[in-house]
Amino acid sequence: MTAPTARLLTLLSLLQTPRDWPGKELADRLGIAPRTVRRDVDRLRELGYRIATAKGPYGGYRLEAGSELPPLLFDEEQAVAIAVALQGVRASGVDVGEAADRALATVRQVMPSRLRHRVDGIRFTGAGNDTTVDPAVLEAVSAAIRDRRVLRFGYGNEEDSPPRRTEPHAVVLRDGRWYLLAWDLDAGDWRTFRLDRMSPRVPTGPSFIPRALPAAEAKSYLAARAKGSDTEDRWPCIGEVELDLPAAEVAPWVGDGELEPLTADSCRLTVGSWSWTGVLAAVARFDAPFTVVGPAQLREAASTLAARFAAASASRSEGRVAQG
Repeated sequence: MTAPTARLLTLLSLLQTPRDWPGKELADRLGIAPRTVRRDVDRLRELGYRIATAKGPYGGYRLEAGSELPPLLFDEEQAVAIAVALQGVRASGVDVGEAADRALATVRQVMPSRLRHRVDGIRFTGAGNDTTVDPAVLEAVSAAIRDRRVLRFGYGNEEDSPPRRTEPHAVVLRDGRWYLLAWDLDAGDWRTFRLDRMSPRVPTGPSFIPRALPAAEAKSYLAARAKGSDTEDRWPCIGEVELDLPAAEVAPWVGDGELEPLTADSCRLTVGSWSWTGVLAAVARFDAPFTVVGPAQLREAASTLAARFAAASASRSEGRVAQG
C-alpha cells in the first residue's frame, strides 16, 4: 500500500467518527500540511464520498450520513477485526450465522490479494449457542428502545394470553443469552425478559419517557439479579476460608472470588454464593482441608452441615449393623 493510499484510509477512518474535524487537527494527526488535507479530501470526494465542510472557528470536515464505505477500503486492522467478528458471530446467539458467512465471503472478494491472504489465515471454530435469537426480534426490540415506544409481545408459552406491555430500556447480552430490561406496565416494576422467548407484536404502542434504571447500568442490574440482589453486583453471602492447597491449583476455579497465597501449600479464599451452605459447597469442591475464617454465619453453617453429615453417616452405619 503506497503512502498516499494509506493516508487516505487513515483520513477516511478519522472522518467516520461523528464529529467535525478542523483541517489543522487532521493535518496534525496525519503529519501533513493543511493544504495536503484539502487535496486528500478532494480525492475522497472524487471517489464518491460525501464530505461536508463547515466554516467558522468550530467548523471542519465531516463525513455525511449515508456515505457508503466499500470493504476494499478497510485498513488491515479493520479487516482482521471483521474476519474475527464474522467467524465468531454464532457464539453471539443471534441467528445470523449463514449471513455472516456470506458477508465474510463478500468482504474477502473485494480485498487486495495481500490483505485477503492475511484474512484467510484467521480461521477458528468457537462454541455454538444452543439459545438463538431471531434477528428480527432483536431488531424490533432495539427499535422500540431507540424510539422509546411501548413494546407488546407474547412470551414463552403465553401466546394465548394477553401480550405483555412494557417500556423497553436496554438489551443486554449475558452468558450467551440476550435479555431485555423493561418496565412492566402491568406489574408496575422492573422485569427482565429473554429475547429468545419473545414474540413482538406490531404496531408498537405510544411513546414513553425513560425511567431511571434500577442500577447504575443495565448489565449491572442483570449481574445483581443473578446473585440474588436487585441493585448491587454482589453475592448476599460472602465467606473467607484458609485452604490447604497451593494458590496455583485453586486459581483456575475461583471464578469471581478472591485468592491470596499464604504459604507454598496454602491460600486464603474469599467466595460468595446465594447462601452460607452454598459458600461451603464452593469450598468443599476443592476436596482439601480448610479452616473457616469468617464471618460467624459461615462458621455456624459449617457446624450445622458437619452435624448433618455426621448424622447421615451414622444412620447409614446403623442400618448396616442392624442388617448384620
